[in-house]
Amino acid sequence: MKHVILESPYAGDVATNEAYARRALRDCLLRGEAPIASHLLYTQPGVLDDTIADERALGIEAGLVWGALAEVTVVYADLGVSRGMLQGMQRAMAEGRLIEVRLIGKVPA
Repeated sequence: MKHVILESPYAGDVATNEAYARRALRDCLLRGEAPIASHLLYTQPGVLDDTIADERALGIEAGLVWGALAEVTVVYADLGVSRGMLQGMQRAMAEGRLIEVRLIGKVPA
């Protein structure tokens, strides 16, 4: 399995963005990939609070550290590209990691 960092929106409409990120995780797994979606992992209750700037920054950095192990950063862009996603893409470019943009369709209402 290919190690991938998954980028998708989180802040804003969190419920919609979490549902979309879960679909993106599934898409990666069905492609035979081993994705990390730190924005779903670290924002769980009792872990980090994404509405607190320092905790958000800590979660983003912790997720990006996994880049050293990843072969590609996959960007799920149906809902747009957030500032956090841009940060992940910039880190991937700086580390020489391939970036792949994917579309899977918006979350059904």
